[in-house]
Amino acid sequence: MRTYTDVAAALAGQIRDGRWAPGQRLPTHRQLAAEHGIAVATATRVFAELKRAGLVVGEPGRGSFVRDRSVRLAAAEYGPGVETVWADLAFTQPLSPRREELLRTGLRELAASGDLDALLRQQPPGGRPHDRATVAGFIGRRGIEVEPARVVVTAGAQHGLDLIVRAMFSPGDVIAVDEFTYPGFKLLAQAHGLTLAPVPAAGNGLDPDALARLCAKRPVRAVYTMPTLHNPLGWVIDSDRRRALVSVARHHDLFLIEDAAYAFLAAPAPPPLAAIAPERTFWVASLSKSIAAGLRFGMLVHPPVAVSALARTLRATMAGPPGLTSALATRWLADGTVDALEQASRVAAHEHQRILHRELGDRNPIAHPRSFFAWLPIDPDQRMDRIAAELSRRGIRVCTAEAFATTAHVPHGLRIALGSPAPEELPLVLAEMRAALDSVPL
Repeated sequence: MRTYTDVAAALAGQIRDGRWAPGQRLPTHRQLAAEHGIAVATATRVFAELKRAGLVVGEPGRGSFVRDRSVRLAAAEYGPGVETVWADLAFTQPLSPRREELLRTGLRELAASGDLDALLRQQPPGGRPHDRATVAGFIGRRGIEVEPARVVVTAGAQHGLDLIVRAMFSPGDVIAVDEFTYPGFKLLAQAHGLTLAPVPAAGNGLDPDALARLCAKRPVRAVYTMPTLHNPLGWVIDSDRRRALVSVARHHDLFLIEDAAYAFLAAPAPPPLAAIAPERTFWVASLSKSIAAGLRFGMLVHPPVAVSALARTLRATMAGPPGLTSALATRWLADGTVDALEQASRVAAHEHQRILHRELGDRNPIAHPRSFFAWLPIDPDQRMDRIAAELSRRGIRVCTAEAFATTAHVPHGLRIALGSPAPEELPLVLAEMRAALDSVPL
C-alpha cells in the first residue's frame, strides 16, 4: 500500500520536472485519493507535505495550485544562487498574510469600477492626473508638499532612479555616494558610464565636510544618498546634518538624489531632503518594500528644472506606466491600505530585530530597530566568500559586502534581510547561520 510520503514524493518530482505548470490547479483531495488508492485523510497529508516543501499553495474553498518557484529564486543577484532556498536573506521581501485577500478584493473593486477600458489604454507619461494627485497627497503626509505636476509614476524605484540618471547625467559624470550604497544604483552607474565617488561617514550618516572636500577636488554633479534608513547600515541622518548636506549641495550646485525606499519603516523621521531643498532634490520611493516586491509601482518627485528632460526620457523609456497596476496602487494609497500595511510592517520589523539581537546579539549586528535588514560584521580573518558558500550549501542566501561597497577596500560583513522568514522560523534560520559562521575557519 502506498504511503503519503510515496505519493508526495511522486508529485513533488512531477512538479520539479515541469509536468505541472506554475499556477496549475492540482486534483482535489478526493480525486488524488481515488487516483492513487489512498484514503482522503492520507491525501490531505500529501498536500500538507507539498505545502511544507514550498511546492503548492492553496486554501479551503479554492483548491491547491502549483507554486511559482521562479519568483522565490529571482533574487540571486546579490549572493550565491542555490538550487533549493530554505531562507532567502538576500532580498527584502515584504510578507503579509493579508496580501492575497487584499489583491482579490482590490481586483474585484477595480472590475466593478467605471471606465475599465481606460486602464488598458496608453497612460500619459508620468501617470494620469488623478494618479499623480493621489501620490502627491500620499507624499504630503510624509512631509513633502508637492504639486502633482512634479510627480512621476514609475514602474518601481529602480525605474525612477534610471530615469534620473538617463535624463540628468552623461557618461563620465561624478556622483558622490556613501561608502556602502544600494547595489542597484551601482549597476545603473556602471550601465551609464557614471563615476561613483565614495564619501566617508561620520557617525550615523554621510560626512558633509568630506563631501565639501571631494567637491573641491573633483567636478561632482550629484549626491545619491539614503538619509532615512540607510541600506545596509540602517542609519537615519539627523536634521542638522541634513541641512549641512543641503548647504554643501547649494554651494557646489549639486543635485540630491534621495532614495526613500525604506523610509516608511523609520517614521517619524527628520524632514526629507526633498522638503528642505525642493529646488535640487529628486525623491524616489515605491511600494515594493512596504506592500509587495511584485507590485512595480514607484513614485518620483523632481525639481522644476528637470521637467523637460524627464519628459523626454519618459517617452524614450516607458511612454506611460501600467494602467492596471497604477489604478490598484493609487486605490490603496487613497483608502488607507498602504498606511495600515506600513504600520504593520513597522511592528513586524521590530519583532524581527528583537529576534535577531536575541539570537545573534553577541556578533554585534548593526541595524535600525524597525528595519527588515541588518549588517553583520565578519571577523577580518574569515573569508566572506567561504561563509556565503557555506550558507548557500545550507540553503540560506545572503548578500556579501562586495554588492554594496564603493571603496577599493571592502570591509568584511554580510547584509541579511529579515523580512521573508516568519517570526517562528527566523530563530531556526539564525541558529543555522550561527552554525555556518562557526564552521568556517579563521
